Amino acid sequence: MSGNNQQQLKVLVSGGGTGGHIFPALSIANEMRRRHPDARILFVGAEGRMEMEKVPAAGYNIIGLPVSGFDRKHLLRNFKVLARLFKSMNLAKKILNDFKPDIAIGVGGYASGPMLKEAQKRGIPTLLQEQNSYAGVTNKLLAAKADCICVAYEGMERFFPQDKIVLTGNPVRRNLLECGATPEQARQAMGVDPDKHTILIIGGSLGARTINNAIIEGLSRIGEAHNVQVIWQTGKGYDQQCREALNASGVKNVKQMAFISNMDMAYRAADLVVSRAGASSISELQLLGKAAILVPSPNVAEDHQTKNAMALVNRDAAMMVRDADAPTQLVETMLATVTDKEKTASLGTNVLSMALRDAAERIVDEAEKIMRK
Repeated sequence: MSGNNQQQLKVLVSGGGTGGHIFPALSIANEMRRRHPDARILFVGAEGRMEMEKVPAAGYNIIGLPVSGFDRKHLLRNFKVLARLFKSMNLAKKILNDFKPDIAIGVGGYASGPMLKEAQKRGIPTLLQEQNSYAGVTNKLLAAKADCICVAYEGMERFFPQDKIVLTGNPVRRNLLECGATPEQARQAMGVDPDKHTILIIGGSLGARTINNAIIEGLSRIGEAHNVQVIWQTGKGYDQQCREALNASGVKNVKQMAFISNMDMAYRAADLVVSRAGASSISELQLLGKAAILVPSPNVAEDHQTKNAMALVNRDAAMMVRDADAPTQLVETMLATVTDKEKTASLGTNVLSMALRDAAERIVDEAEKIMRK
């Protein structure tokens, strides 16, 4: 990259908090490593969050900052938050002194704030990746001094300087796109009937209480739908409660599991997906052309999941059931939709047309352009 070829390329990637921030970060790092096998890549995350185990598992080094989000409900607790932020800023300085990156890439989430702010102060080039249709606070604060902002939705000039925006899409896990199985083979691999209409329910990496409760309430109704079956990922925290409810109901056409490791097969098996409206899930649905009912989580900053979902609903590319309406409407809606071939086909076609391919490659292209400058 630099004029002197002896110099090793150093890339710092910061952010995390949820799978939605971590998977894109890893995809970008993997693409960077594919092009520059000897590059040094360092992640910086938030202590105690998911990235601290997922990133090392993917073969990268990570340093945790003691940073946490602002408590909007209990303002007095924010003294602690500010103390942690101050500590994180100092740690960020030390990391930059030691590592001296050629570029800092921020994917949103707590840790990317102090880390990229400090990089910008030193004139280290920064690239931001914004996964959502409604920009996060951290990225909005960093945008003015960023060199490039990679986005997944049109219309992001509401939040960012237009001349810095590049529409790249969100990177997704590569294995999802490379599944060669037919839906029948995938259903067999998932241990369900190869010939029934299949609904896949995923609550995100942590599970989703409202969706799980709605399914528990609707189990007998699902049991009556003889030509339909459900693959139900509950998340670890809800595993026992959901398993007990399912066993007590005696319903046979629901397969429940805490976690699905072979998501490529699970998606391929499904005629219809019920999911939260996080950015990663939506990008996966788009790239795979999957009909979906989205139940946006109300517990996220700026209600961005509803905005993500509406970006699809407005193009007839998904259906939406509000979190508050899920207990009364979700089960009926999904049972009516999964057997409606025309409806699932048109949702699938429309959502596929929104897909932006090769996002990780495009983001790394932009990073390389910045470093060349």
